[in-house]
Amino acid sequence: MNHLPLIIKREYLTKVKNKSFIVMTILSPIIMIALVAVVAYLSQLNSDKVRKITVLDESLLVEDVFKNSEKIKYDILTDKSLDDAKLISIETESYGLLHISKLEDLNSLAQSVKFYSEDSPSLTVISDLEDLVENKLTNINLAKKGVDVSLIDSSKIRVDMIQESFDGEETSKIDSIVKLIFGGAAGYLLFMFIIIYGNMIMRSVIEEKTSRIIEVIISSVKPVQLMLGKIIGTSLAGITQFVIWIILGGLLMLIISSIFGIELGQIQSQQQEMMQQTMENPGITMKVQDIVVAFFNMPLANLIVAFVLFFVSGYLLFSSLYAAIGAAVDNETDTQQFLLPVLMPLILAVYIGIFTVIEDPHGTVSTVFSFIPFTSPVVMLMRIPFGVPLWQQLVSLLLLIGTFMGTVWFAAKIYRVGILMYGKKPSYKELIKWIKY
Repeated sequence: MNHLPLIIKREYLTKVKNKSFIVMTILSPIIMIALVAVVAYLSQLNSDKVRKITVLDESLLVEDVFKNSEKIKYDILTDKSLDDAKLISIETESYGLLHISKLEDLNSLAQSVKFYSEDSPSLTVISDLEDLVENKLTNINLAKKGVDVSLIDSSKIRVDMIQESFDGEETSKIDSIVKLIFGGAAGYLLFMFIIIYGNMIMRSVIEEKTSRIIEVIISSVKPVQLMLGKIIGTSLAGITQFVIWIILGGLLMLIISSIFGIELGQIQSQQQEMMQQTMENPGITMKVQDIVVAFFNMPLANLIVAFVLFFVSGYLLFSSLYAAIGAAVDNETDTQQFLLPVLMPLILAVYIGIFTVIEDPHGTVSTVFSFIPFTSPVVMLMRIPFGVPLWQQLVSLLLLIGTFMGTVWFAAKIYRVGILMYGKKPSYKELIKWIKY
């Protein structure tokens, strides 16, 4: 008799009724929203901070470039010594003192620019100050050599290269960015889902094994059915948790928005202001249009179908390995020696996706690893937005499904023997013997 539906139902209900599962399902979105709110609040405090910088330009060449902004206010000092300027900077509690010496040689002057402060200054502030001084001194140097700086500025030509395939399909740099974001999000989501719920399956097997409940269950259920039931039941519980997180997250965002007094009219006015600014800036309008066009230029139907197939197949492949590890050990401490070989292909796939697929999605490395079953779920999902032939997707998927079936057989062998083994830490040599039984 096929007990698989009963096992799936039991595993699902056991997971969703578990107190820790319920608590984490409710607390996780609350914690995440709270963290986002705290980070946003702290970032807002930091961004609202106005820094006052004292400037002593003894050369009188650069002081005119320091213009006050919303974030930085400049206090230009004249006819002051360096020591007096330091005292003034300390007394006025300024962010720091920028000192430019009086030197005839511009190269020597550039090397003598100093910034004094009580604490280590922000890298962004230092970089901005360096750019201001550097641009001004460069223009002065060009003028001394008889070069018309305004003529150079007016002669600059911006090149925005048009990209087009040999079939006449136009693309752009924005297309690559949108495809990269979509593929990266899909690959990373699969990676996190495997890590979170694969560990849940492994812990579930260990708990039932140590409590000896498994001895009763295994007497009437085949090990393969029990293992698949755990994998599918836990997966459904994970999907349920994700759906609840999305719903709770949306509700919490609405509640927080109402608590902080964000009204719909204010949001609409802000949107109108943004739209007005966008209309006044043709460059922004073009970028927004490029993003929208790039999104709809992607093979959306292909992406959705491929995402579901590779996501499910990849998750089932690694989940079976997690279940086998849980059956082979008596406690979570002993799982470390077996987890590394399982995690390494996943980590390798993420790194290849980030550092190789981005640069060359159709290169040899990207293509090869998109066919290897233990890396293809992540790498292929990141390649597909860039346009992968259908035959490659089908071959990769068939290899993945075939490997999953082989892995289920392999894991079931370990599961069948290991589920009833107690008191001994298995080695790789022992696992090979179990497979031969």
